[in-house]
This record gives sequence, structure tokens and C-alpha cells, in this order.
Amino acid sequence: MGSEFSCMIKEAKLLGLALGIPCLDGIEEAEAQCALLNLESLCDGCFSSDSDTFLFGARTVYRDICLGEGGHVVCYEMDDIERKLGFGRNSLISLALLLGSDYTQGVRGLGLEAACQIVKSVGDNDILRKIASEGLSFTRKKKNSKKQGQVKCNDKETTLSCKVNMNGGIQNSQTDDQYLRVVEAYMSPKCHSADSDVVHRALVQRPFQHEQLQRLCSRFFEWPPEKTDEYILPKIAERDLRRFAYLRSTSSQLDVNIPMKEVPVKCPVSAIIKRRKVHGRECFEVLWEELYGIKSSVVPSDLVESACPEKIKEFDDKRALEKKNQRKSRPKKSGKQCSLTEIDQKLQHLLLDIELGSESSPMASREVISDQMPTATEVNFMNRDPPIILDSDCRATMLCQETDITAPKHEVIDLLSPSPQVQSRVVSRCTQMNNQHITIIDLSESETERSPEHVRKARELRLFLASIRDDFN
Repeated sequence: MGSEFSCMIKEAKLLGLALGIPCLDGIEEAEAQCALLNLESLCDGCFSSDSDTFLFGARTVYRDICLGEGGHVVCYEMDDIERKLGFGRNSLISLALLLGSDYTQGVRGLGLEAACQIVKSVGDNDILRKIASEGLSFTRKKKNSKKQGQVKCNDKETTLSCKVNMNGGIQNSQTDDQYLRVVEAYMSPKCHSADSDVVHRALVQRPFQHEQLQRLCSRFFEWPPEKTDEYILPKIAERDLRRFAYLRSTSSQLDVNIPMKEVPVKCPVSAIIKRRKVHGRECFEVLWEELYGIKSSVVPSDLVESACPEKIKEFDDKRALEKKNQRKSRPKKSGKQCSLTEIDQKLQHLLLDIELGSESSPMASREVISDQMPTATEVNFMNRDPPIILDSDCRATMLCQETDITAPKHEVIDLLSPSPQVQSRVVSRCTQMNNQHITIIDLSESETERSPEHVRKARELRLFLASIRDDFN
């Protein structure tokens, strides 16, 4: 009771009870008790490093648990052993008799391959009955057929059936009763039966003791409460979801299909937040009910589907409705806005003006400034039409006659850049409107006199207008 191993068992029990895991003390072999619970479907499997767990009747055995990032566990299934190797429980017990186990040393000189061939030749259904009736004498014929069944004793050859006992010694063969006791130890071990009160009390669902677990983790691992919650709470919530899924699957197997809202136990999942993929596995990030202070975590999608498929349907319907509303909320073109054709025409005219301003042919541009009138612009293609002055509101036009005064050399002025010192003078005389004098400033440009800054800005403006047209298209 005071050994180090006993102290480890006590600590394991304390942790198990804090996690809500039931503990059951076996009578003799712990593997035998766990195997019985697994055989009766009272637990999912057995974790043991012993090789005889399947001989006690276990169906699922876990070994080599590796914790931490990239952790894994090796799982062995009795169904795989039966299907791939052709060995049932009876065959495994026979191999234990021949090769050795906790109860026997096996047959000296008999290898694994020879023992497997002997057991397969008899068959799983008949092998134990044959051992009970004949002992190991039937192995003599099998070994003699391969010239491997003879051993020497006192310089005399004796057969295996007469000289090899279960402990590997070369004495008289064991009685049939000794073989039967070994078989009985595996087939009917001393343990609590599945319908006993001890098992029923142990399998009662224990509550999760959150504060007790935090104290134990601080004592054993020196974990702060935050670290304990980070590691443990998501798994506790996932376990509750598995219990809920098991409850619903059991009800469906009994042909009792209860809607999720009418299940006596409340579903631990409040809603699904979004889909996730973890290490290539489809998962859901779920929002939990008020559960130990945890708000959300990621769980496998198949678990959510088995526990609460209604939540998945609710999530998909919500997503579809959001997408539909997004399509409806897109702004529509009002009747006051210009049509696409009108906008396209305006862009074409604007681009044409820019392109004409970049052509090599001489072009005169005049800006008309008045003290009391809106600014007007005159565009004069030399040697073509007479000059025309258009005001910005398109309410009046004026014809101007050029005078005989020769204009000075034209200067290029970028109206978007900071205004340089402009050389201007009156070069034409226009008709007066409303007795107001209009001053005309002559601006002109040519291919050779354009500044690089003007070319760059004109190119950027053309690209910008082209992008606007593409957006409307």
C-alpha cells in the first residue's frame, strides 16, 4: 500500500474522478476486467501493453500512446486479426499455450511460424477442444511431417508428446487438467461480472470537477488554472458532445427518433460558427452552451453530424440566406442617373479631346476670362472652321474675328500644375455682350513644346478614363 506504484494508482484515481472518469478495482487481472467490459460494450477499448488482452476477450486494444504535438496511438482491432490473420480468440489462446504467456512458458523449440501453421491446420473452432482431449500430442504428427518434431534426452530420441511439458522441461507430458486450467484462466477470469452492482456503481456518470482538477494539475504538473482550462476544457466539451451523440444513436437503434429539442439532455452545442479544416480533416468551429466557461472550440464534423445534424442544417440555411441578402443589397441604378450609353459617349468625347491635345498638328486653345461672366473656352483648329467661343453653361455663342496683330511665340501651360507666370495679351476683338468687355488669353501648344509633365498627366488621365469605362462595361 505504500509502494511507489500504489501512490501512482491513487493519483491516477484522483485525476480520473476529477475528470469525471469512473474507476473500478479489479479482483485479479486488470486486463481481464477491462476486456470483459469491452466485450460487453461497456467501454470503448482497453489500453494495455500486455499481449494477452485479446485472450481475455477484448475487441479493441490501444498501445503506444504518444502525447504532444503530432501525437498518436496504435489501435488493434480483433476484427482485423480475424479477417487478416485468420485467428480467433481460441486460436490466440492456443498460440499462448504453444509459445508462452503469463501462465505458461510454452513449448521449447517450437517457433512462431510452426505454431501458427499448427493452429491454422486445426481451425479456430476445434483447436481448444483438441488440446483438451489430446494435450499437445497432436503436435507430434505436425512436427514429424517436417522432420522437426524430435528432441534428444539422455542421448535417446523421444517424441515431443512424451517429453516436452508446458514449462519447457523435458519430463513427462502435462495432464489434460493442466491445459484446461490455463484455458479456463483466459476464458473465465476472476473479475466483476458486467451485471454486478460494483460495475453498475462504477459506470454511473460522474460530474466533471473543474476546481478540483485545477488544484490537482497545479499540484502534480505545476500548471496554472489557465493552462489547465486551455488543455482540458475543449476535450471535456467534446466528450459531452460524444455522450449526446451516443444517446441519440442508441435511441435511433431502438426505433425511437426523438427530435433534438425534445431530448431530455440538452445539446451542448449552441450554434456552428464556421467550417474549418485541421490536418486535412473536416471540422466545425462550434459555439458551446454555458459549459465550464468555454465559449468555442473546433470539433470533427462527423461528430457534429452524428450528434446534432439539425445544427448543420441551421448553419447552412443561415449561410444561404446571408448570400441571398448580399445579392439583394447591391445598389441599383436610379432613373436619375445617366445611362451606360450616355456615360460611354461622354467618356469618348473626353478621350477625344485628350487625344487631340496630344496630336502633332498645331492647335490653339484660348481661355476667355470675364469679370462678370462664367469662364468660356475657345478651341480653334488652324486653317479650318472659324473660331467659336462656348461658355460653360452652353447659353450663348460668340464669333470673334482675329486681328492682324501677330501673336508671340506660343507657350505650353499645364492648367493642373501650379500656375507659372503667364504671358498674355489681347489678340482678338469680340463682340460685346451686355456691354461687358471680354479678355481673351491665347494659349497654344505644339508637339515639340509640350513638357514631359504634361504628357505624363495626359497619359494617366487617359488610363483612368479607360478604367472607368471598363468598370461600367
